[in-house]
Amino acid sequence: MRARDSARCFEIEYFRNIESGVFRAPAGRSLDGCGAGRHHADMLIYKIFRAPEWQVLVDHGETTGAPIDITDGFVHFSTAAQAAETAAKHFTAEEGLILVALEADALGEALKWEVSRGGALFPHLYRKMQMADVLWHKPLPLVDGSHQFPEDMA
Repeated sequence: MRARDSARCFEIEYFRNIESGVFRAPAGRSLDGCGAGRHHADMLIYKIFRAPEWQVLVDHGETTGAPIDITDGFVHFSTAAQAAETAAKHFTAEEGLILVALEADALGEALKWEVSRGGALFPHLYRKMQMADVLWHKPLPLVDGSHQFPEDMA
């Protein structure tokens, strides 16, 4: 499937679900709405942690997330396309951040796609994040006032 076709399928499913304010693919459908199975590219989602927040996950094997996650009742994530803006908006000039990657499909029904900043859909996890959910983690260095994301982030 071409990327353009995938985007169109996502758009159709998105508008079908916009009235509820929550995007969830219908049972047996992928996140892009174009058929059964996985998202078209084994979609990774990302969480940015401050070092103490990351350490809670490492030490306890699970976390309810950062203070904003606890307040909102879900763990906030970003897609690859959203992560840099998230870092700039919520972590300006912060050093010592950790970027954590998770497979969206592996999170099951607890992951919901909801309208947020700028009308975009963001992934929100409605359960504790488990260390077992983590595919990888990497430092998110601050260079000349900007966070440097991994080149292979997709």
